[in-house]
Parts: sequence; C-alpha cells; structure tokens
Amino acid sequence: MSEVAREEQWSAWMRAAVRGDAQAYHRFLTSVTPHLRVMARRRCAQFGAPASEAEDVVQEVLLSIHLKRATWDPSRPIAPWISTIIRNKLIDSLRRRGRHVDVPLEDVVAVLQIDEQVETQERLDVDRILKTLKEPQRTIVQAISVEGSSVRETAGRVNMSEGAVRVALHRALKALSLTYRSQ
Repeated sequence: MSEVAREEQWSAWMRAAVRGDAQAYHRFLTSVTPHLRVMARRRCAQFGAPASEAEDVVQEVLLSIHLKRATWDPSRPIAPWISTIIRNKLIDSLRRRGRHVDVPLEDVVAVLQIDEQVETQERLDVDRILKTLKEPQRTIVQAISVEGSSVRETAGRVNMSEGAVRVALHRALKALSLTYRSQ
C-alpha cells in the first residue's frame, strides 16, 4: 500500500472513530502502531536517545492520540499530526533525561494556535477517563502521560519497579482503550 493510500485509510478510520465507530478506531490503532514504532526508533536514533526509550514514546503517543483525537482536523492529512505528536513525546522524554532539544519557532506557534475550548474539553475527557482506572494505574498514567514524569520517577513515587510500572502502564492503556470502545 502506498503512503498516500495508507494515510487516506488512516484518515477514514479516524473520521469514523471520532463519530463513534469502535471497530474503525481499533483498525486505525492496529495499523498505525507499527508505523509509530518505526518512527519512534528512528527519532530516538536521530536525537541520540537509547532505543529502549522508543517503546515508552510509542505508548505515550498512543495515549496522546486517544486523548487528543479531537484536535485533529479531519480536512487535513493525519500523518503530520501523528508525526508532531511523536516529536513532542520524544522531546518530552529527552527533557526528562536532561537533554537539550531545540524546537523550531513555527512548531511553537502551531501549538499555541490550538483552540482553548478544545483544550478545556480534553482536560474534562482526561479527568473522566482516568477516573475509570484503579490505583496505582491511575497514578501511573497521570504521572507519565499527563504530567510527563519518567518511568523511573513514577516507579519511585508508587514504590514499584520500573518494569512493573511499564506493565501497569500498558495494562492501563489497554483498559482505557476498552473503556473508550464501550462508550
């Protein structure tokens, strides 16, 4: 499948998902995840981040896509929107590690142009969906995906190993996905 055809398919699935089609959303996530992994690995290598960081970035990107899907303009291509999320999550990851990253001014301006009303709705959506999780999953998702804490910081905060935090995050994301599909 060509890149153009793939992007058209992703866009069609996401439009249907935004309208409430859980199967289309599942197809979108299933199709986009391998692409996210490739992009995250490539960006990690480009910025000198360890390859092990890529999967954490992928998980954060998937959650961000889920929580910020209302910010995607269906009249525009979806791949640049996804690429921006990946870049931002990788930058967040590098910042947590203490690395310096330069962000072009155009990117900052684009982010600042997001409608405040959408941001308010997103915050309400995040709060509502996080309430469906039990502890410590809620704290883990809140710390890593919302507040931007590292897995290491979160592990210390919830008194768990880093591996256990990653497993709990993965399970929480899966639970959030099921919650979303049942709505």
